[in-house]
Amino acid sequence: MGGQQLLEWAIEENELFEYIFPVGTNAQHSSWGIAFNASQRMSIEADRTWKEKKTEAGMEGMKAARSIALLSYRNYDTYQASQSEQQLDKIDHYKSESYQKYQGEKLARRFNAFSYYFLSKGMDSHNVGRGRISPENALEQIKAKTLVIGIESDILFPVSEQQFIADNIPGGKFVAINSLYGHDGFLLESDQLQHIIEGFLVKRKQHKIVNK
Repeated sequence: MGGQQLLEWAIEENELFEYIFPVGTNAQHSSWGIAFNASQRMSIEADRTWKEKKTEAGMEGMKAARSIALLSYRNYDTYQASQSEQQLDKIDHYKSESYQKYQGEKLARRFNAFSYYFLSKGMDSHNVGRGRISPENALEQIKAKTLVIGIESDILFPVSEQQFIADNIPGGKFVAINSLYGHDGFLLESDQLQHIIEGFLVKRKQHKIVNK
């Protein structure tokens, strides 16, 4: 959602930024992404406390929603690498199950279901083309020097969405990184991101010097 906000700002105030680096985001939230969010909201709505007028309403539903969200943030290979079982005779209490429950509890300590619910609604409505003819027309208004970064294993925001952004921003560049962690690579691959962004900035500065 941070990347979605960045694109809106760069279009709305196109003199504001010299550089932007959208990572793992899109110009319009996809049907796939909306389906994930809708499923999470259904989990919250299924919590019998959801309609109660109290801060902690819907918390158990939100924990289930977080579990659904994690499946979109990571991928098959992530879970195989980090949550596989070594005991051949195990029939219950699996590591991946424990992990999903832990992440739900962890979120519940710092968030509430109302915020979670309506932030997902906000994300679903993201479309830079709204009121601007089309997403392509909107992206063409960006003046910032842009490097769009995708994550090859990201199933929530596939790299095709970042390629689309780069293709429609004047002078926009695109690069994809490798990560075991899917969409969460934008949080966990700081070394790769730093290297790519620093390299981009150095090349831009060298280009500026040569053309003086």
